[in-house]
Amino acid sequence: MADTIGILHRQAERDHGGGLDHAISVYGGDRTDWIDLSTGINPHPYDVAGLKHSDWTSLPDNDAFSRLCDAARSFWSIPDSASILPAPGASAIIARLPALVPPGHVRITTPTYNEHAAAFLAHGWSVKESSPAQARVIVHPNNPDGRIWQEADVDAPLTVIDESFCDICPKATLINQTERPGVVVLKSFGKFWGLAGLRLGFAVGQPDLITRLNELIGPWAVSGPALRIGEKALRDVKWAEETRTKLSCDADRLDKLICDKGARLLGGTDLFRLYHVSDATAWQSKLAHSQIWSRIFPYSTNFLRLGLPNKRGWDRLEGAL
Repeated sequence: MADTIGILHRQAERDHGGGLDHAISVYGGDRTDWIDLSTGINPHPYDVAGLKHSDWTSLPDNDAFSRLCDAARSFWSIPDSASILPAPGASAIIARLPALVPPGHVRITTPTYNEHAAAFLAHGWSVKESSPAQARVIVHPNNPDGRIWQEADVDAPLTVIDESFCDICPKATLINQTERPGVVVLKSFGKFWGLAGLRLGFAVGQPDLITRLNELIGPWAVSGPALRIGEKALRDVKWAEETRTKLSCDADRLDKLICDKGARLLGGTDLFRLYHVSDATAWQSKLAHSQIWSRIFPYSTNFLRLGLPNKRGWDRLEGAL
């Protein structure tokens, strides 16, 4: 149990992918020289063309907000009984979720995305790996190992299901669980659509929870450009289907490339892959000398996580290895 608590608290230190400024300070170069494979962001982003001048100059209006919610309900097949709350990124929602109910014990199985533990700790909760607990967080599929959860895992009075990476495997979604009281499903726009800088995420759940969450986040939380781009992208089903096919092929290609160099695949999704290597720090350093940034973890000397290169990045990655 002591080791488990240690992992939870180290994850709560909020290490993340990205951080190119640090990589540049150590290994040199300019930001434009680097290929960032430390995140799970689609390297083939959705086209953001079509913005209007008023998207930038006017306060977001209710009609645009409603259109975005309608598009989200259709794309994710959200139950009619559930409400939808767009927000400025899934992280903004994660930071406020623990305030929905009085503090207690929250169950979070590690390793996983560390912002959830950090948010609950900041609101006075205690974090544990075992039941029973007043709240539970499941990241579905899990980051970094890609674990898929089941309906039976939704077993706490407040259950947060983080589906930030579920758009690459939509058949696995647990969105139907939002018909149950106390269940909140999170959706991230930045990962699958490759537009992390847009800062758009969604919370889905029963109206009482979503109303309280809306009060915590406040008005005009989503920008005009995010409302328009988000609606357009969520209605573009053809793009989503073609993108899933491409990401699957790229993930297979990455596995072959990395495993041929002595790594072993542990899991992941079609947006990031997790490998077991003999020395993760050495692998990161080797890649960084070719100005390719990767993700390693403070709780493992063997975990190496890589996102997918863009079209021009494959030759660079192969050369670096």
